[in-house]
Amino acid sequence: MSDLTATVEETKNGFHVAGYEKIEYDFTFLDGVFDKQNSNLAECYQRWGRCLAVMDMNIFNVYGDQMQAYFDHHKLDLKIHKTMIGEKAKSMDTLLSIVDSMTEFGIYRKARTYPSSLEPVLVVGGGLVTDVAGFACAAYRRNTNYIRIPTTVIGLIDASVSIKVAVNYGNYKNRLGAYHAPMHTFLDFTFLRTLPEAQIRNGFAELIKISTCAHLDTFNLLDKYCEQLIKTGFGRTDDAPEEVREAAEKICRAGIHEMLKLETPNLHEIGLDRVIAYGHTWSPLHELTPDVPLRHGHAISIDMAYSATLANMRGLLSDEEHKRILNLFSRAGLSMDHHQFDEDMLDKATAAILKTRDGKLRAAVPSPLGSCVFINDVSAEDMNAALRKHKEIMKQYSRNGEGLEAFVDSSDTGYTMNNKPVEGKQSNGVNGAMKKSVINDDTNGGPVTNGGHANGTTGKHSNATSHASGPEGVDGLQNPVTNGANGHVNGQTNGHANGSS
Repeated sequence: MSDLTATVEETKNGFHVAGYEKIEYDFTFLDGVFDKQNSNLAECYQRWGRCLAVMDMNIFNVYGDQMQAYFDHHKLDLKIHKTMIGEKAKSMDTLLSIVDSMTEFGIYRKARTYPSSLEPVLVVGGGLVTDVAGFACAAYRRNTNYIRIPTTVIGLIDASVSIKVAVNYGNYKNRLGAYHAPMHTFLDFTFLRTLPEAQIRNGFAELIKISTCAHLDTFNLLDKYCEQLIKTGFGRTDDAPEEVREAAEKICRAGIHEMLKLETPNLHEIGLDRVIAYGHTWSPLHELTPDVPLRHGHAISIDMAYSATLANMRGLLSDEEHKRILNLFSRAGLSMDHHQFDEDMLDKATAAILKTRDGKLRAAVPSPLGSCVFINDVSAEDMNAALRKHKEIMKQYSRNGEGLEAFVDSSDTGYTMNNKPVEGKQSNGVNGAMKKSVINDDTNGGPVTNGGHANGTTGKHSNATSHASGPEGVDGLQNPVTNGANGHVNGQTNGHANGSS
């Protein structure tokens, strides 16, 4: 939500306008957001008596019936736009498909009894879903409210904090976008009960990121409970020890709070020295170079591990702290190196990031552990020397520093499930009443026309464009991925896509 205060002053040759926008939005920790006894979400929609939800397909399959029962219980009419957004479908076509649903639904600009309020779209899914749907809301009638319910570790810890929304365009990642804050974000960590372990590990990297450079107490807890946190979905499985559950709650709350404290003064990213950019200097190229892309968490882990080695060589990080950081990555099964990470890739990634950081490297590195400094004065020779040293160190670790389940599959992209294309696949475990609530289904290639019900437009927008999505300033290098391994959508596991910052 935002308010704008503006002044107009007459000048000698015209007028001067100065506007100041107040941005405010709320976060609520709420286990069981779709439990009938929790009325928090329903109260956000009671004034309209209805809700349009943009949902990740896998969340729809696992939680759709529960969600329908929740809205029925609270006497709210629910309509669903079902989508499946991997990086190749993070596109304008997918955004326009969501806009079609908003038009068909008839989102109100104002409520009759609350003229100052705009009707919010509900967005449920991982970071990619909230990115695209959030941008659709920013563009629709120039400003439409939305409420976020992130469902992955990355979505809960990282993407939920930012007000950035975007789609990919051409060969560039997040080339079109906006800064558009949600009116509310519900943080429900019970979704992690059904998230595949590979995705828990993927999100674990974001917590290492923020704790290494900004919150030593959180790093200590991650270090102490690493394996148990990953195995138990951050303490959410039935067999999780209470001690692990309590530690996980401290970790997640502190991680989000620290991210908010760092990001809130710089919501529009005017300042380019960003602590939370630790691991994001060279990682975009890591993510895209392999034929099957690395998961985002593994890509930034390689960047963070190499950055720690660089900081150690420059005397900014002690040997003991350097080893402690690397050991945590290894125990978590996160990547610290990749066989394609060489001096040529390092040079290309450095050139790319300089374009987006106003000609400076601005590489965030821990110094000491739990704090951060920014490196600008490092030469190509020094970076290459650090890479050679890093490669030698990696020989001491399992898999030469390469990670477990490091590459994307259907739980990231949704392109395939059990090696079969998802297009045309029907939802499993969702009853007929829930299916009638779907007004647009990107996963089946178009609008739903039950009983003559169709989109406000032709509904021919494709949800999977052919271009590859490279980082800002770097041509896309990946081929569209169509060979995802085992899909996780079986009514028991939640393979929804993660977002990346």
